[in-house]
Amino acid sequence: MDPRDVVIIGAGAAGLMCAIEAGRRGRSVTLIEHSKAPAEKIRISGGGRCNFTNMHTTAENFLSGNRHFAKSALRRYTQWDFVDWINGHNIPWHEKTLGQLFCDHSAKDIIAALLADLKASGGELRLSTSVTEVAREGDGFRLTLSDGSTLGCQSLVIASGGKSIPKMGATGFGYDVARQFGLDIVETRPGLVPLTFDPDMLTRFKPLAGVAVDGVACHGKTRFAEAMLFTHRGLSGPAILQISSYWREGDTLHVHIRPDLDIFDILRTARQANGRQAVQTALGEHLPKRLAAMLVEEFGLSGNLADQSDKKLRAFADHLAAWPITPTGSEGYRTAEVTLGGVNTDGLDSRTMQARAVPGLYFIGEVVDVTGWLGGYNFQWAWSSGWCAGQVA
Repeated sequence: MDPRDVVIIGAGAAGLMCAIEAGRRGRSVTLIEHSKAPAEKIRISGGGRCNFTNMHTTAENFLSGNRHFAKSALRRYTQWDFVDWINGHNIPWHEKTLGQLFCDHSAKDIIAALLADLKASGGELRLSTSVTEVAREGDGFRLTLSDGSTLGCQSLVIASGGKSIPKMGATGFGYDVARQFGLDIVETRPGLVPLTFDPDMLTRFKPLAGVAVDGVACHGKTRFAEAMLFTHRGLSGPAILQISSYWREGDTLHVHIRPDLDIFDILRTARQANGRQAVQTALGEHLPKRLAAMLVEEFGLSGNLADQSDKKLRAFADHLAAWPITPTGSEGYRTAEVTLGGVNTDGLDSRTMQARAVPGLYFIGEVVDVTGWLGGYNFQWAWSSGWCAGQVA
C-alpha cells in the first residue's frame, strides 16, 4: 500500500485549493480525479471566463440547514483573499454586474495557476482514476483505486461535488462515503436550474420562447431582481435560476414585470394621448411586444385604451406587479448549476470541515449542505472550505 499524508478525492475548485494548502504545510498529498481533466466546472463556468467570486459574499448568500455554518470559513478565507491570489498570478479580471468577478481572458488562466501551485507545493494529481472502496484502517484510511492499487492516508478529504451536470461526471460518490461513516445527508435536489411548464402551459407560453424581460422573481419573502427568459421548456434567466433554489414543486412564483416602470401611469398617459390605441400596442412600447400581447389577452383587456377605466388599468398594473406562475418541475441535474442539500453540517466542524465523529475525514465544497446564490458565491465557498481543510488535513 502506497502511504500518503493526505488524499483528496475530486480535483475541482475545492479539492485543488485544499491540496495546495496541505502541500504548503509539507504534507504529502495525492489528488484523485475520475475525469480526464481537472477543474472542468471552472473551465465551463461564466461562459468560459469563470465567475470566480463575488465582491459581496457573506453567509447570507447561502442556503443551508444551518445558516451560520459557512460564516467561519468565509471569514477565514474571504473573497478578497482569493482576489489577492488572482492578482498574485497576474490574471486580469473585471466586475460584470452585482459584484460578480470574471477573468478577462479565460477560465483556463485560473486552472493553469492552480495546477502550477499544486506542482510547486509538491502535490500529485492522478487523472482518469476512480476510488472503488474506502475503508477505515487504524487511525487513517485505505483506498482501493480503479487500477487495482491501494493508497493509505492519515487524512481523507472528499471534494467530489454534487450531482449537477452528470455529463461532466457528477455522481453521488461523496454522499455514499458520508453515509458509510455515519454522517447524515440533507435531501439533495437541483439548484440554480431552469423551471419547466406542463404541456398546457407550454402551449400558452409557446409564442414567448426566446423573449427576455427584466423582472423580480418572488417566492414568499425571497426576491431576486434580474433578467428572466422564456424558453421552449419554461422559464430561465438569472432571476429564475436564483429563485429556483427556493422553489418546490407545487409552489407558485410571483413575477413583477419591469418593476422600474409605473405601468398604470404609462397606460393612463397613453390613453390621454391616443385613446384609440390598442392596450397591447401601448404596453408593447415598454415590454417585448409578444409578452405585452399575451399579458393583455390573459388579463382580458378587450378594446382600445379609451375603453379601459382607471380601475381596470390599475388592476392590470397590479397584476403585472405580482404575476402568478406555477411551474410544474425543473430541468433537473442535467442543467442545474449546483446541487442543493448534501452532507449535513451538524456532523462537521465549521472551522476545519472535519467530520466530528470521524477524525481525519473531511468534506468540502459542493458535497456539503451549503449552496450559494448565482454569481460567484459557490466558487467562493469552494475556495474557502478547501482552504480551511487544507490548514489541518
